[in-house]
Amino acid sequence: MMPTHYERIGGATAVRALVDRFYDHMDALPEAYGIRKMHAADLGSARQKLYEFLSGWMGGPPLYVEKYGHPMLRRRHLPFPIGDDERDQWLHCMDLALRETVADESLRQELYAAFVKVADHMRNRSPLNIGV
Repeated sequence: MMPTHYERIGGATAVRALVDRFYDHMDALPEAYGIRKMHAADLGSARQKLYEFLSGWMGGPPLYVEKYGHPMLRRRHLPFPIGDDERDQWLHCMDLALRETVADESLRQELYAAFVKVADHMRNRSPLNIGV
């Protein structure tokens, strides 16, 4: 049986490190301001929820589902306008975090490809149709 992404990344400690680096980048990078302003001043709750979600999403303990039920990611994010810019800001922060916390190149590429699919799915705002 193939190991899960959760096992390959290094379990809870490694998932926590990924989440922490992700939010550190979101909090510090001017180019992530668009998504940062969608979050509360204190990122503690967001960090915890993403950690719990990624734990189960990567094949580890389903912490988020046990606490909140089905993630319904798109529905939970509908109050926030998410377009291409927001998706790209999120992916930029996650790419940096992956590069800093995941040594295994193959795993890093697999996770990033999966994050791209999720981030694309989260978009709920179309680009403006200028001149139409």
